Amino acid sequence: MKKLSLTAAILATTAMATPSFADGHLRIVDEPLELTIQMNHARYPIYEEDWPVEQVARELTGIHLKNDTVGANMRTDENTGRTEALNLMLAGGAIPDIVGSSRIRDFVNQYGPEGAFIPLNDLIAEHAPNIAAYYATRPDIEAAVKASDGQMYYIPYLPDGKYGRAYWIRTDWLDALGLEMPETVDEYEAVLRAFKTQDPNGNGLDDEVPFFARQWPELIRLVTLWDGRAHGSDTYHDFLVEDGKIGHGYLGEGYRDGIANLARWYSDGLIDAEIFTRGSSARDFLLSENLGGSTHDWFASTSGYNRLSSEIDGFEFKAFAPPASPSGRRIEEHRRILVKPDGWAIGHTNEHVVETIKYFDFWFTEEGRRLANFGVEGQHYDMVDGKPIFKQEFLDAGPVNRSLYQVGSQLQGRGYFQDYNYEIQWSNEFALEGIALYDEGDYLIPDFLGVAFTADEQKVYDRTWGTIRDFMLERQQSWILGSGDVMADWDGYIAQLDSMGMQELLEVMQSAYDRQYGG
Repeated sequence: MKKLSLTAAILATTAMATPSFADGHLRIVDEPLELTIQMNHARYPIYEEDWPVEQVARELTGIHLKNDTVGANMRTDENTGRTEALNLMLAGGAIPDIVGSSRIRDFVNQYGPEGAFIPLNDLIAEHAPNIAAYYATRPDIEAAVKASDGQMYYIPYLPDGKYGRAYWIRTDWLDALGLEMPETVDEYEAVLRAFKTQDPNGNGLDDEVPFFARQWPELIRLVTLWDGRAHGSDTYHDFLVEDGKIGHGYLGEGYRDGIANLARWYSDGLIDAEIFTRGSSARDFLLSENLGGSTHDWFASTSGYNRLSSEIDGFEFKAFAPPASPSGRRIEEHRRILVKPDGWAIGHTNEHVVETIKYFDFWFTEEGRRLANFGVEGQHYDMVDGKPIFKQEFLDAGPVNRSLYQVGSQLQGRGYFQDYNYEIQWSNEFALEGIALYDEGDYLIPDFLGVAFTADEQKVYDRTWGTIRDFMLERQQSWILGSGDVMADWDGYIAQLDSMGMQELLEVMQSAYDRQYGG
């Protein structure tokens, strides 16, 4: 693949507001232009040309995206994203004009410098005023997107809002047992123990599941209750940064102590016996069957289960503040990450790179951002007092995020800036009350935004991280399930990680971090 370089000077701008195109100038080309696209995401494995959002974007810009996705039927998990499909595309030698995918960052940052994808810095400066204006206000996000050579090779999906997950508890069970809302980890344990032993659902059976989770890594997040750390970002098992130093939660003594306590909770039946196997149906099944007592999950979707009050007498599921650790610390480790490793890039054979970057920029205009977030005006929402408001029939059609995916909105394989107001509209009073509680407590901690490796650093990462991660997760799960004792095994565990290259890996992570963020 040949290297492609652009020579235009970078646009210097300090504008705080996002500019929009002049009236009537959303159209990018005089004659319709077709561009091919590969799009891979678990929720939409190909780009649908008949999505209502695609049709409106086509009408406004003159750009028509034609699906050219390979690997659409490949099964992937959330750790690998669509990497297998991207590798298949690359191996085939035919990269479409646009490539959009979940977890695309590492892929394009590795192969972009080799010539597979177009560098975007100069293109953004010359032809994408809305994207450039956004980056001018958020240099930290611009730094997070760049590859090791200083170039940007993809336009990211940028989440909006601060709060993602929270602790939730059955307050009607608290009332039934005469218990107060737990404020500390010891009080939380006492409540879970009461849920297990005092029959709060009143059916005379020992069937309550005190703590459950749809994704089992949310159980590991509970190590924060003992001053540990689990996940450095909203990507499970991620590295973390504290005071400019790269580390990993699974190396800390607080993590060790947390795992020891979680093993004890599991042994005592305070944690779902099927926590590692029940999967995504856990929340729906355990709440609808009046069995689940507490979890750690998303505000909007979890609050919606209060609709079960029409079926389960007195049902109430409310967010509560993170319980204080033994040292008195309260943190919420999960937050909406500032920039996702998802988005889209320009393939190196694209013959219309200027039109393509202008198309990417369209999604950062007022009209494009609204289309990406809310769907089509008149079909899915109406403008009310200058704001997009979902139609009631659209809100009533089922989960709003699912409905939006089905019409081509809220696509994480598209580079765009999310508008949190879309979620506020389907967040009920329980979610909004919980968000206000977390906002007042200021429990959030900084995220690790990721790094981009040089070729040599990438080799170290590829050689070490996969086996290290597998080993850490195997030990983690076995300790919780009672196969081994984390306190007795700890020194050997750390020694084994060092022998597998953990210190070397942390060194290259630190080097990449310092280069990227000016450490």
